[in-house]
Amino acid sequence: MRRKESFSLSSKKHVGALNQPLVFIFFICLIFLLTGSRLFWIQIINGTYYKKLSDQNRIKLIANPPIRGRLLDRKGVVLADNKLSYSLSIQPRLLSNSEWIDLRNSLSDLLNVSTNQLEIAFNKSNLDTPYKKVLLTDLSEEQIIRFKEQEINLYGAQIDIGLVRNYPYKSLAAHTLGYTQLITQNEFSKLAEKGYKLSDRIGRKGIEAAFESELRGTWGGEMLEIDAIGTVQRSLGLKLPKAGQDIRLTIDLELQRISEQVLSDKLGGAIVALDPRTGAIRAIASQPTFDLNFFSQPFTNKQYDNLFLSSNRPLLNRAFNAYDPGSTWKPVTAIAGMESGKFPTSRKLNTVPCIRYGSHCFPESNKRGFGWIGYEDALRVSSNTFFYQVGVGAGSKALYDSAIKLGFDNYSGIETALGENKGLVGNKEWADQGRGLGNPGETPWIVEDMASASIGQSVVQVTPLQLARAYAVFANGGYLITPHLVDGTRNWRSEKYMQKVDIKETTLETIRRGLRKVVTSGTAMGINIDTSVLPPVAGKTGTAEDSSGGDDHAWFAAFAPYDAGEIVIVAFAQNTPGGGSVHALPMARKILEKWYELESNDQPPTNRD
Repeated sequence: MRRKESFSLSSKKHVGALNQPLVFIFFICLIFLLTGSRLFWIQIINGTYYKKLSDQNRIKLIANPPIRGRLLDRKGVVLADNKLSYSLSIQPRLLSNSEWIDLRNSLSDLLNVSTNQLEIAFNKSNLDTPYKKVLLTDLSEEQIIRFKEQEINLYGAQIDIGLVRNYPYKSLAAHTLGYTQLITQNEFSKLAEKGYKLSDRIGRKGIEAAFESELRGTWGGEMLEIDAIGTVQRSLGLKLPKAGQDIRLTIDLELQRISEQVLSDKLGGAIVALDPRTGAIRAIASQPTFDLNFFSQPFTNKQYDNLFLSSNRPLLNRAFNAYDPGSTWKPVTAIAGMESGKFPTSRKLNTVPCIRYGSHCFPESNKRGFGWIGYEDALRVSSNTFFYQVGVGAGSKALYDSAIKLGFDNYSGIETALGENKGLVGNKEWADQGRGLGNPGETPWIVEDMASASIGQSVVQVTPLQLARAYAVFANGGYLITPHLVDGTRNWRSEKYMQKVDIKETTLETIRRGLRKVVTSGTAMGINIDTSVLPPVAGKTGTAEDSSGGDDHAWFAAFAPYDAGEIVIVAFAQNTPGGGSVHALPMARKILEKWYELESNDQPPTNRD
């Protein structure tokens, strides 16, 4: 028995000893199989992905932003440029959580900012540069000095130098220049393929937006090799950024300044001054306005709301917005009467205290009438009943056709057309289709509409820019120009931008003589108090009821010199009762005086031999 038991135990030990190498070999093979599979997965299946990750750990691309092009006035004065800006940033990969908390508290005490503000900035995602977090922007000189003094104790933090848009004249030409803002995430998804980054600023409104592609320039960058802890080892390549182009505007700084000054005491209004020979805008202002530098510095939600939600709407460009034009519209009705053939240039009409159309008696401007007068005197005294008769007699189509010839009910073609209102010239077809509000057939054109349209009320609305464009036709001998803010390389006198208006010479000259009489012996006599400081002027005053229910608007449209128009000025005071001759004319006069002074100074000296 003992022998058998001994043999059995000996056999088991022998078999176990034989199985151990097999188990070990199997285990080794399994390890190699798993390792090989993993290597195959990493290097073959996902090789490209992991190579990219490896390169990102070894190589960093540091982007260098371009310098945005400047905006200059017509004489080269800088209206918008760039200034240095200092920001505080950290590199999170260099800091543990506890180290960040210590750094945050130190920065808070040193720079006098709350830890909460720093924490919010730290936790804000930044897809464009995930290795860097910007904590503070627009650091003060004192903050910079304090940081530099303690920089050795602030591992992981750094001060970055950048550029922000700067407007040295603050609110000057704000609506025209526009401003820049950081692009949104939605914009970035569309613009990334064009080289934009999340840290980019993009033009908003005005010239900044219209000429974004020319102004922004092209990003550069440097490829750096870094070690495991982020220390730079060497530069692998450098591409310098390309600066954006400078844009020279047609704006004249001095004319722009005086335009903004004359508007400063108005609740709302606009000025347009342009060259009727080319369409070049010399000044264009809107009141109320805003400081363009607001958008180049940090602001709170409350400050943002105060600007964007303000009841006086400072961001609205009133030069592009449409209002009832009042009597400045009467030359359009005069064209309709003469060009239709129903009221020739020599025709005289009896003006009376009021004329009844439908259920309403439409009054004369002086409540008495002016007797029998023709076109020139009707413009001179701004007779309502004369133009009621002409407008109603010529009809809706004739008035609309005349308006279209002068560029109304259409966009002007200006480069900064974003936000431009095309206005309204009411007519029978428009009314029959529902007036843009109701259903067709519910709001027919009635004779009362025609009477109102004849003197620029109720169913007619135009922008100050449109009115300036129309009066340029009277100033330049019958050409519809294209208003513009940048001359560039375009030929603004070509047929593409300057079109001959299809009206008779006799029609044009009758209106021109009438507008001259307005100044010499009519409603605008106040502009000629001292003729030594002004050239001969022609123009038209206007007092318009606000069809939206506010106080009257005041208008004055003029051109000078009368014999060779070189400047057109439209002055508009929104909801300023008292009349165009009282409020708008004095504004235009000051601008004309400044223009005449500038022109006289630019003239070459006379030969006194």
